[in-house]
Amino acid sequence: MFTGIVEKTGKIVHIEQDKTNYHFTIEVDFADELKVDQSMAHDGCCLTVVKLDKEKRQYVVTAMDETMLKTNLRTWHKGYEVNLERSMKLDARFDGHIVQGHVDQTAECERVIDENGSWRYYFTYDVEKNNFTVPKGSICVNGVSLTVVDSEKGRFSVAIIPYTQEITNFHNFKKGTVVNIEFDVLGKYVQKLLEEYFAATNN
Repeated sequence: MFTGIVEKTGKIVHIEQDKTNYHFTIEVDFADELKVDQSMAHDGCCLTVVKLDKEKRQYVVTAMDETMLKTNLRTWHKGYEVNLERSMKLDARFDGHIVQGHVDQTAECERVIDENGSWRYYFTYDVEKNNFTVPKGSICVNGVSLTVVDSEKGRFSVAIIPYTQEITNFHNFKKGTVVNIEFDVLGKYVQKLLEEYFAATNN
């Protein structure tokens, strides 16, 4: 489980394809603190460390075909800057919101507005998957816990402060950038319960 508070950005230094799997070698300064089998969020996608090179401060994660199809990992390339978060500790403060690291779908950056000290990012997503946002609700974009500002069907915006802009890969976003989205898990449970309730009452 994660909280959506990005610790660092890492850099993709090597990509290797093995049949339908992709092995990503990532460089980050805390790699020497990691261990094999550890789960980490990469742009909000939970992946397992499978190999370590502590001297080079690099580690390897593997993504299967389903992950590549459903997330923005298919757009990753050598030099790509990826948001990283290690799993939460039970004795740590819960600064973001509940993030599972299970990407629901991707979204596309529609536009970025400089608001003289902060930035407003607008995203669009496929509504056929029945996901939704609500104003002032939680949303996870590329592993970053954020609050929804504008909420419409298939479209939402978030506001980014300078610290978040600097420490995450948001500063690389532009029109057309594909990002990973995880919708609020509490909202998903409520939606599921309501769907089952109305289905039962209509029978």
